[in-house]
Amino acid sequence: MTDVILQHLRSELPDMWKYPDLAAVAPVALAEHLEAGLDFFEHDRDMCEVRTPPAALEFACRLAEHGVPISQLLRVYRLVHADFLEQLYAETVRVAQSQDLIHATTLAASAIAFEYVDRISEQTVAAYQRQRDRWLQRRLTTINEAGTRIGTTLDTHRTAQELADVGADHLADLVFVDLLPFALQEEGTYSAGGPATLCRIAQAASDGCLDQAVVTERPYIYPEGSEPARVLADGQPLRIRISADNIPPWLSSSPEHARALRDLGLHSLLLVPLWARGSPLGLAQFVRRQTAEPFDDDEMLLAQEIVSRAAVNIDNARRYTQERSTALTLQHSLLPRRVPEETAVETASRYLPSGSRAGVGGDWFDVIPLSGARVALVVGDVIGHGLHAAATMGRLRTAVRTLADIDLTPDELLTHLDDVVIRLQREEEEGTDEISATCLYAVYDPVSRMCSLASAGHLPPAVVSAPGSGGVGPASRAVGFPELPIGPPLGLGGLPFETAQFELPPDSRLVLYTDGLVQSRSRDVESALTLLCDVLARAPASLEETCDELLSALLPSRPADDVALLVAQTGALNADHVATWDLLSDPAVVSAARLHASDQLTAWGLEELAFTTELVVSELVTNAIRYGKGPIQLRMILQSALTCEVSDASSTAPHLRRARVFDEGGRGLLLVAQLTERWGTRHNREGKVIWAEQQIPASHDEASAVLV
Repeated sequence: MTDVILQHLRSELPDMWKYPDLAAVAPVALAEHLEAGLDFFEHDRDMCEVRTPPAALEFACRLAEHGVPISQLLRVYRLVHADFLEQLYAETVRVAQSQDLIHATTLAASAIAFEYVDRISEQTVAAYQRQRDRWLQRRLTTINEAGTRIGTTLDTHRTAQELADVGADHLADLVFVDLLPFALQEEGTYSAGGPATLCRIAQAASDGCLDQAVVTERPYIYPEGSEPARVLADGQPLRIRISADNIPPWLSSSPEHARALRDLGLHSLLLVPLWARGSPLGLAQFVRRQTAEPFDDDEMLLAQEIVSRAAVNIDNARRYTQERSTALTLQHSLLPRRVPEETAVETASRYLPSGSRAGVGGDWFDVIPLSGARVALVVGDVIGHGLHAAATMGRLRTAVRTLADIDLTPDELLTHLDDVVIRLQREEEEGTDEISATCLYAVYDPVSRMCSLASAGHLPPAVVSAPGSGGVGPASRAVGFPELPIGPPLGLGGLPFETAQFELPPDSRLVLYTDGLVQSRSRDVESALTLLCDVLARAPASLEETCDELLSALLPSRPADDVALLVAQTGALNADHVATWDLLSDPAVVSAARLHASDQLTAWGLEELAFTTELVVSELVTNAIRYGKGPIQLRMILQSALTCEVSDASSTAPHLRRARVFDEGGRGLLLVAQLTERWGTRHNREGKVIWAEQQIPASHDEASAVLV
C-alpha cells in the first residue's frame, strides 16, 4: 500500500520531490501514518489518543522550511486519505462476502479515517505554522542583520564585501560580487542584452577559504545571451543547476578553471542582479556545493531583499564618490592654485577636505595683493557641504576679491559681503538650505607694520611673536589672540562689523584657520586652541613645516569638517625704500613734486623710469590740488613694483573719461592708465589716496632686499 500511495503522490506533486530531504522523509512519514491508522482500526481506540507520528511532523516542518505552500501539505493529506480508503475498500471487497458488511465496513472506515485525518492535519498544520513562523523570524533577523552590516561606509568596495560576507553567513557557500565599470567610476559602457564586462570586487566563503582558481581579481566578460547577461538586462534573479558534466561556458573561462569547478562540486547557483533606481549596477552570485540543498523560492526572495538593499547602498556610495570628486575638483579650481609671492608677507597654506559622509565643504583662503605694498589675508567658511557649498564659496571668494580691488576697509568690505550673501539667499529656490558663511579679512601694511582686521562670525587668528621676543628660550615664540570684536555671520544683515588694529613687528606670524582645525568630538575648542598655541610656540622656521606640524598635532586622523589654514610671516619695508613729502595745495608745487620724484629715482638707481614717473606725479598732484583739498602728501614706495601715491583730504574720487576734441582737461588719468601697470583709488577716514604702479626693470635687483 505504501508504494502505491507514494507513486501516486510523485505523479500528482512532482515539484515537492525535487528536495532530497523531503523525498527521504516522506516514505517514513507515510508508513508511520498507515501503521497508526490501521492500529486505530484494529483496536478501536479513542481518537483523543491520536498523536501525529514524528516523521509526519518533520515532513511538515521541512515543507515550511522550503517555502512549500500549506495548501500542498493539505493536498498531500487529501491524496493519502483517498488512496488509503480506496485500498481499504478494495481489500474489504476481496475478503467480505456480504454487501451489507462491505457497506458497513466502508462507512465505519471512512468515519474513522476522516476523523483521524482531521486531527492529524490539525497538528501538522500547527507544526508547519510554527516552523514557518520561526523561518520568517530568522529571515527577518537576517534582513535586519544585513541592514546593520551592509552600508556602514560610503565606500563601494567595502559595501560589496559586506554583501558577500552576509551572503556567505546565511545563504551560500561561496558569494561573488561583480560590478559594472561605471559603478566603480571607471570608463566603460553597458548595453542591455549585449555582452557584459564586470569587475569582481568582493568574494566570501562560508568555510573561510576560497579557491584562487575560481576567484581572480580581474574583469569578467559574460557573452551575449548568457545567463548573467540576461539577469543583468532584465533585472530578474535566476537559479541554475550545475553538474560536473554540465558547467556553463561562461562560468569556466579555461579547462583548468572548469576542472577546479568540478573539484569544488558546485551544484546550485543563484544569480541576483544589483539594480538601484531603475539601473543595473552589477551582479551577485550565490553558489552552493555538494553538501547543500538547492535554493528554494524563499531563499531567492531573501537574496533579492539583501541584494536590493546592498545595491541602494552601493549606488549611494557611487553617487557620493562622484559628487565628492566633482565638489573637490570645483573646490580646488576655485581655491588659489599658487599663492602670489608678496614681499609684505611670506605665506604657506593647506586645504583638507572633510573625511566624513557630509562631503566637501565651503572653506577657503586667499592672499590678495593691495596697493601701497599692502596685502590682504582672507579665510572663510560657507556653512554646509557638497557642490552647493563649494559653488557658494567660489562666488564669495570672487566677491571678496572684487571688493578688495576697491580697497575697502575690513569692516566696510564685510558689510558689502554681507549684502552679497543676502542677495544670494533671495535668489535661492525654496526648500534649499539657507546660505550662511563666516569670514575673517585682514590687511597688513609693511610700511606702517599695522594689521587691520574684521571678523564676520569667524574665529580670531593666532598672533605669533618673533623668536625670542616673548618666550623663555631663544627660539621660543609668544602666542596670543588679538582682542577682536566678532561680528555676526554673513547673511543676517543690519548688524555692524568692527575693525581692530594692532602692530605686527617683523618676523611675526599671523595664523588664520577655519573651525575644522580646532573643533572635534574628542575635545573642546579651548583644549584645541591651547594645543595650537603650544605647537606655534615651538614651530620651526619653515612655514611649510609649521603647517604640517599643526595638522599633525590637531588632526591625527581625517578631519570631520573641511580645514583651511593660512600662515603668514610678516616683513617690514626698509625705510630707505619709502619716501614721503608733504605738499602745499598750490599749483606751484607741481614742479617741486616732479623734482622730488626724479631725485628719489636717481637714489634708487631707477633713472630709466624718470619720464613716466614725473608725468604720473605731475598728473596726480595736479588733480589733488585742483579737485581735492589739503593737506596733500606724495609718497613713493619701492617694493616689487614702484608705487606713486598722492593723498588729500577730499573723498571725491576721479573718474577715467574720454576727453572731447576741445576739452582742456580729462586726458591726464587716461595717460596714467596707459603708462602704468595698475592705478586706482582707495578711501580712508582722512580722505582718499590715488595710486599708480610701474613694473621694476629686470636689471634692477634691489627689490629683493627691501624688507627688514
